[in-house]
Amino acid sequence: MTRWRIERLGRRGDGVAVAGEARALAPLTLPGEEIEGEAEDGRIAAPRIVAPSAQRVAAVCPHYRACGGCALMHGSEDFVAGWKVGVVESALAAQGIAAPVALVHVSPPRSRRRAVLSGRRTKKGALLGFHRRFSEVVVDLADCMVLRPAILAALPELRRLVVIGGSRSAELALTVTETLAGLDVAVQGGKPMEAGLLAQLAALAREAGWARLVWGDEPLLLRPPELQFGVARVVLPPGGFLQATAEGEAALLAAVRAIVGDAARIADLFAGAGTFTLPLAERAEVHAVEGLSAPLAALDAGWRAAPGLRRVTTETRDLA
Repeated sequence: MTRWRIERLGRRGDGVAVAGEARALAPLTLPGEEIEGEAEDGRIAAPRIVAPSAQRVAAVCPHYRACGGCALMHGSEDFVAGWKVGVVESALAAQGIAAPVALVHVSPPRSRRRAVLSGRRTKKGALLGFHRRFSEVVVDLADCMVLRPAILAALPELRRLVVIGGSRSAELALTVTETLAGLDVAVQGGKPMEAGLLAQLAALAREAGWARLVWGDEPLLLRPPELQFGVARVVLPPGGFLQATAEGEAALLAAVRAIVGDAARIADLFAGAGTFTLPLAERAEVHAVEGLSAPLAALDAGWRAAPGLRRVTTETRDLA
């Protein structure tokens, strides 16, 4: 059995293991640890920890060793925060930019309000969760230490959704977002819409109390799935981007407000549906630029309906 030392973590959280001239990636490890295992195709699939790091903690999630949804639950909170700073600093340094990282925020457990789940129909029902690490196998979730309670509570109805609209030959992608009006569920990869399927989906959405169900490009709207950005309310486009946690969004917004200070005019690049634009418009004019038209349309509608905001202009433009 080969013995390795973890030199550092890669940008996705896998350990970079070194044994002489050999290198391989090892999941669920931390820098400085010594492990044993055999590498295949540059990866040690099941490393055995011989000498653990002082930063190692017991993962609280029962699915953690199998599930690929989280990468560093085995590291202490201080370690994870420091590693995130290092990832940002390294990315900036690669472009010749030296800048201090002024803010580090670690969101609390069970706070993620948006997730993309994988669903697969089976003989006995459905699997629903995240992929196993480096695999197409879906780890069926019974609990999750990351997701908001409202999303966890909806897992049984989401499994029923997979059974109703999925096939055993294809996998469904379910983007689930917690909104002020209830869950917003957008599904890709399901059966083609037809009258019978529409009736079943509508009945399930009503029974589950979801705000909106979007099947491919077909929306079933029960209530507008609104989000609060400052004083404005915005209906996010189906599957649209949202900061993963409300706590993280608040921390970022506070940092942005501190940076712009008393500026009278602000440009918000990659503005999305207005996470920063609309709160900033409480004190300044904002020009919001985004590569997609749908989130900008949602932003504009939210601005027009909100009281007391300064002028907001939008521009659809490729910022890549």
